[in-house]
Amino acid sequence: MFTGSLVALVTPFKNGEVDYNKLKELVEFHIKNGTSGIVPCGTTGESATLSFEEHERVVGEVVNAAAGRIKVLAGTGSNNTSEALRLTRHAKKTGADGALLITPYYNKPTPEGLYRHYKLIAEAVDIPIVMYNVPSRTGISILPETVARLSEIKNIVGIKEASGNIDQTTQILQLCNITVLSGDDSLTLPIMSVGGKGVISVVANIVPADTAALTRHCLDGNFEAARKCHYKLFPLCKGMFIETNPIPVKTAMKLLGRINGEMRLPLCEMTKEHENQLTGILKNYGLMP
Repeated sequence: MFTGSLVALVTPFKNGEVDYNKLKELVEFHIKNGTSGIVPCGTTGESATLSFEEHERVVGEVVNAAAGRIKVLAGTGSNNTSEALRLTRHAKKTGADGALLITPYYNKPTPEGLYRHYKLIAEAVDIPIVMYNVPSRTGISILPETVARLSEIKNIVGIKEASGNIDQTTQILQLCNITVLSGDDSLTLPIMSVGGKGVISVVANIVPADTAALTRHCLDGNFEAARKCHYKLFPLCKGMFIETNPIPVKTAMKLLGRINGEMRLPLCEMTKEHENQLTGILKNYGLMP
């Protein structure tokens, strides 16, 4: 259901408020540049600093702007199961194609707790669900065995895998037939080479067509062409993480004139040293003169 390049969309702000007009522009930009799906209100979308009302409106505005032309996988995760359930119900109500739920952060639930968290939401809301494993942010990693267990629930259809460990993807795919999407841009090619179906991408905010081309070549089995895309994208992918995501990607988009780069505290502007480094990466890629 969810394959290819899905963009982990930034949330544009203006004077402290969500800039909904710019949000719609970004959706159009991705439709025109071959992105397979939009993922609003994830980590890159600064979901942690959005109010419930903002979160729900962002998802609704993206669904309306997409108008069925591109899939929308709404970020609806929380470390509070009832809050995640509320957001997932809203995603279903607004017409999103699916929901992306991060493993509960900070609480550090056991494998059984993780199973019950996802099971409760999946059984309560009839919407395709993609789990999201990112232990560097959450403090836990969902076990491949737990993923396999959850894959038996009919509407749990995928996992965004951002553990940085290719063995994790291999073990998941040995145990079950769930869709694995890379959660690390620099690991998209390796993950797809062992059976992954795409990426939920930060760098696609900058170069959507190139990211889409990489995943398309992998899905077509043309790994020689995919490697060329991978090596071209690699420095830009690494540049997106020289500071905490989404600081670099929003800064890059500002430098390219696409958004104003505004973030919400506790995130703040990039250091001048890192901004100079990022500018050099963008120039080397051919995005800036």
